[in-house]
Amino acid sequence: MQLRYAFRLYPDAGQRAALARAFGCARVVFNDAVRAREDARRDGQPFPTAGQLSKKLITEAKRTTERSWLGDVSAVVLQQSLRDAEAAYRNFFASLKGIRKGPKAGAPRFKSRKDTRQSVRFTANARWSITSGGRLNLPKIGQVKVKWSRTLPATPTSVTVIQDAAGRFFASFVIDTDPATDRARMPETDRTIGIDLGLTTFAVLSDGTKIDSPRFLRRAEKKLEKAQRELSRKQKGSKNRDKARLKVARAHAEVADARREFHHQLSTRLISENQGIAVEDLSVKGLARTKLAKSVHDAGWAQFLSMLEYKAERYGRTLVTIGRFTPTSQTCSTCGSVDGPKPLGVREWTCAACGTVHDRDHNAARNIKTAAGLAVSACGAPVRPGAIPAQREETGSHGFPTEPRAA
Repeated sequence: MQLRYAFRLYPDAGQRAALARAFGCARVVFNDAVRAREDARRDGQPFPTAGQLSKKLITEAKRTTERSWLGDVSAVVLQQSLRDAEAAYRNFFASLKGIRKGPKAGAPRFKSRKDTRQSVRFTANARWSITSGGRLNLPKIGQVKVKWSRTLPATPTSVTVIQDAAGRFFASFVIDTDPATDRARMPETDRTIGIDLGLTTFAVLSDGTKIDSPRFLRRAEKKLEKAQRELSRKQKGSKNRDKARLKVARAHAEVADARREFHHQLSTRLISENQGIAVEDLSVKGLARTKLAKSVHDAGWAQFLSMLEYKAERYGRTLVTIGRFTPTSQTCSTCGSVDGPKPLGVREWTCAACGTVHDRDHNAARNIKTAAGLAVSACGAPVRPGAIPAQREETGSHGFPTEPRAA
């Protein structure tokens, strides 16, 4: 299984300039590849192959006056940029044919220096290394200071240097993990749990545990509003506007980082304590079009469920997702009778059949666990056949960060 381990970089002024050149050269090669493909499509010609593009856009371009500065950066960076363009077109065509899973991929677009994310990738043949002093040695950039928050479990196969909207630099290492070692870290247990996700309470477990929603965005709204108001008052194109934009980006980055850290810690805890986990298939996109949109995005359900999915596969746990139309809030978890739909304002209700008083979310979590087949009936038999281990698709080259900082 491939995972990414991200660490903060602190390049000096000269290294920042070298990284800016690398970002720019990679961006130019990517745009040239997209332009060559679009010109061929417009003229009714076959698409140029990767080898033809490499020869024309890199090898021959370096000999021209207009593109001679491509030689200032590592050739591997330029080759990887071409590979990214090829992958973008493959994903686009696979999406058109219905082969690619997930949301439809659009046609590759030109990159801009004003994009919120800039990145370059160094593979093993770029001869990058980690020095004995703990610095990241990159070709034609130098030895960059790294803030190591933990030890890499294996030798990385590649490293991607990323600059985000807040101006921060990160090194994202791709690691091939050992399944046997990962599963040994978390011994098997006989515990199972059902999880009901919500907004007021982030999660309610089938054992009655309630996990409050941190509401990171709501708590930071005043700070974000002030920063955005200051940005709107700055003259476009001025240096003060650039400073104000960075201030807004950093404020948003703090919120996103805090939310991601919360999701990582909670998902790791649930995976380590439970052999089987049941969740509900939520329509996050649909809920994001309602009046609850801001709260839904603030909760970050999709990110949390994605973490549960890949950690379940990594550590040999079982994750079961039940259908979103299962009446978990309408069914009595004690006797199984369906009591009908209830408004969101009803947080407690009494079963008309058996008289049991239910907490709405706790009852739903218990029903989720039962519907997933992780609970047993009164006679001790499983409610339905055993769950199927969760599967995770191939690790993407642009996901960041995938692995928790403190797992």
